[in-house]
Amino acid sequence: METISMKIYRILADEIINGTLAPGQSLEEIALSERFQVSRTPIRQSLRELAARGLIELRPRKGGIVISISLDELADMLEAMCELEALCCRICAERMSAVQKKQLELIHVQSQECIEKGDEEGYLELNKKFHHLISVGAHNKCLTDTMDNLRKRLTQFRAAQAGVERRLTVSHDEHDAIMAAILASDAEKSYIAMRNHATRLSIHVLEVIKERQAVTE
Repeated sequence: METISMKIYRILADEIINGTLAPGQSLEEIALSERFQVSRTPIRQSLRELAARGLIELRPRKGGIVISISLDELADMLEAMCELEALCCRICAERMSAVQKKQLELIHVQSQECIEKGDEEGYLELNKKFHHLISVGAHNKCLTDTMDNLRKRLTQFRAAQAGVERRLTVSHDEHDAIMAAILASDAEKSYIAMRNHATRLSIHVLEVIKERQAVTE
């Protein structure tokens, strides 16, 4: 179950991303406590999460300041993530163990079952496991840590595409190509399949963010 602090984090993150909370705007603990009718403890936890994702700059004992993230900066981060995920997938195809490959297959099957049931939340949870297993399967801690840090910063931006028609089906079809290449230990096809998957997602995210920001201007 999602905690109060995470619910507040998601609301504030959405408002920062769509421009409701402008760059340079102050997020005061007292004001936020009054707004959400909670104590300052979950507010502090929410602000720390926003800071960890690079959305605000914390100010000790006060709150935070909304950081300016331009579309160009977002595009740069998404481009970097595309290349890192593709590289990770290439290495994974060469290094993933037989046990990990079987786990990947099982996650993929379970994901299809979620789509058939209309279980979006379940699918998204399995999606995280699918990508995490590929990351771990590369057996390169430095690469995995770098990806994890960048993924944290991009999580809320990527979530902006929620509710798009057929997105889970398209995602699953792309996962199918990725998995097939990994199981075949084909490094180049794995790289291309993951890069295509990540690039489509990145392009879509940028389009959604542009539309959101245009509405608030």
